[in-house]
Amino acid sequence: MTHDAEQALDWQGYEVCCDGCVHHELADEQRCQQNHICVQDRSPSRIEQFFKTNPCLANEFLTHPYFEVRAAAAKFADIFYLTSLLNDVDETVRWHAALRLPRRFLLRLREDPHREVRVRVASHVEGEDLVPMMSDPDYYVRQVVAQRIGVPLLKHMMDDPDPEVRRVVAQRIAVEWLPELIDDRDGTVTLAVAERLTPTQLLPLRFHSDFRVRYEAAGRVPLSALAAMQEDEDPMVRERVLERLAQQHTATAGEHLVIEMNPAKWEGRR
Repeated sequence: MTHDAEQALDWQGYEVCCDGCVHHELADEQRCQQNHICVQDRSPSRIEQFFKTNPCLANEFLTHPYFEVRAAAAKFADIFYLTSLLNDVDETVRWHAALRLPRRFLLRLREDPHREVRVRVASHVEGEDLVPMMSDPDYYVRQVVAQRIGVPLLKHMMDDPDPEVRRVVAQRIAVEWLPELIDDRDGTVTLAVAERLTPTQLLPLRFHSDFRVRYEAAGRVPLSALAAMQEDEDPMVRERVLERLAQQHTATAGEHLVIEMNPAKWEGRR
């Protein structure tokens, strides 16, 4: 027996004993093997391998005291047994049961008490089914909703209390709504807005309190509007302004050079 086999433990911390297992006869058929395929082991991967090998036994374990066993069994049990698991005390069990049930059962978990379940639901449902989750108490659930909900509905999330949610809204919302978010109290949200504005729309943001927003403006506002930014308090913004002004000067000088050079060029070819 290997050292690993000696350390095989069940969910209560006791050593796994194949001799006392009610399914010990499965070992003769290679359908159960300590440290690899074992429903008594506390390892989730070994438990799941047991049900992959013996799916017909899954129904028997839906009330097992160890949640990992119930969660794995839910993936293989007859679907008619799964509705009772939507009220399981463990969120993993509830989730695996809902995934296999018709959509209406999955929608019931939009108000699940566990945040991770609601995050997963928001990642699976679509369209109007996401609307009730726009006001979820957890910011990350709302962030997932903002990433997936239809663009026309995003206008209802512009005033979300969390800046991470509003930033996602700014990245996806229709351009005609962007001006409504320019004065957001969080700089990262305004930056997300700035990145989508036209050069002319960026003009008011040349003097924004967040240097990142001003840097974005410095890189894209019309050249004629850069003079007012040459004394910006941030060195990176000033450097960006000078780079663009220098590029303008170089381009202008090049144009003059071409104009001056062309007559001489043609004179030499007469």
